[in-house]
Amino acid sequence: MDMLVKLYDLPDARASFERMLKHGITVRSALAPEKHKVATWVRENFGAAWASEAEVAFSRQPVGCFIAVQAGGIIGFACHDATCRNFFGPTGVEPEARGKGVGTALLFACLEAMKQ
Repeated sequence: MDMLVKLYDLPDARASFERMLKHGITVRSALAPEKHKVATWVRENFGAAWASEAEVAFSRQPVGCFIAVQAGGIIGFACHDATCRNFFGPTGVEPEARGKGVGTALLFACLEAMKQ
């Protein structure tokens, strides 16, 4: 089921990002030179189809992929404008990192980028 989101009326996401910092997690836009690393991580954790979509997100300018990083390693990702324009996803968080709000922070990062 597709959902419509009013990008002009997003809730304040600062608390979500602050929560990540308390856990030592950084949510940021992926860099173009990280494409191979992100695609490999997505493929290993979520399959080839999502890895392909993540690679498409790297063809956007700016890059349409955000990653969550903890202790130098990727623990989650989220893409926008990959499947098609103005669509969110795919997104995923490794099992050990779930329940900390990583997915929420990644969602907010993408929605804010889409709003811009």
